[in-house]
Amino acid sequence: MDGLTAVQARISQIQTRFTPQIAQTSTGWASAAAAAGLSGTTAAAGSYATSAAGTASETAVVTEASKYLGVPYLWGGTDPAKGLDCSGLVQVVFGNLGIDLPRTSSQQATSGTAVASLADARPGDLVFFDHSSSRAGIDHVGIYVGDGKMIAAPQAGENVKVQDVGTPTSIRRVLPQTAPVAATSGGSGSGIAGVPYANLFTSAAGRHGIDASLLAAVASVESDFDAGAVSPAGAQGLMQFMPATASGLGVSPLDPASAVDGAARYLKQLTSQFGSTELALAAYNAGPGTVSRYGGIPPYPETQNYVSAVMSKAEAYR
Repeated sequence: MDGLTAVQARISQIQTRFTPQIAQTSTGWASAAAAAGLSGTTAAAGSYATSAAGTASETAVVTEASKYLGVPYLWGGTDPAKGLDCSGLVQVVFGNLGIDLPRTSSQQATSGTAVASLADARPGDLVFFDHSSSRAGIDHVGIYVGDGKMIAAPQAGENVKVQDVGTPTSIRRVLPQTAPVAATSGGSGSGIAGVPYANLFTSAAGRHGIDASLLAAVASVESDFDAGAVSPAGAQGLMQFMPATASGLGVSPLDPASAVDGAARYLKQLTSQFGSTELALAAYNAGPGTVSRYGGIPPYPETQNYVSAVMSKAEAYR
């Protein structure tokens, strides 16, 4: 089964099982989405990322957009639990990746840089349309995923789905242009430009005085950049917060922007408390109380391997 067929089969399955509930209430949709595993689902995106040979940032957009497959169309909708319109979908997807876009499709059509044609489009580009014969101007937008397909919230009565692009009025590229990862000695995290959620790591690092490469390394080791990951122990999201820790920090662990910001704040606190990055990482993994009790990195192979793995990845990202 090829990538498109797999995604379409997934959509059909969701629609068949949950359309009656969606039609009744937004609460019905939220329950349906949770039951269908849409929140944090990333498997559907992999085939597009591979077939389009996209960069990591392109892959992150397709992965994020795929989480909302099956969400019902709602005019003016910006809350996935209730419904999304076309520009609301775009704004949510890119906002979760740290890229702020305007609210409407006509405004979004002025963002980024122009792409000459569909032949030049990359996954993550925005494709715009003028569908209204009574009003000139852009009135629809989708997220290009490669192979002439896009993910979009089409119209009332339909759900977010994969569909043919057709002939767009214009195409815009809003993803930052990324350079190949290269080793540097500045510690600024410039080597993370090609990893998923790079913008979130960079902005959170600047706000809280944490090395961006360290944040990216924690995400890599904790969840392999899977914003919907849930561990057997109950740790959640991109940065794998336990619910109690997340609650104490005011973090929504399954929201990438909130999780990365919370991890930066937490690592800053732990570094100040214990005086070194290694001990802060040990506390992140095993808990501050455990590090205090042992007066250093606890003698647990899991924690010792964790600290070593994160430090090695952080160095590679610099």
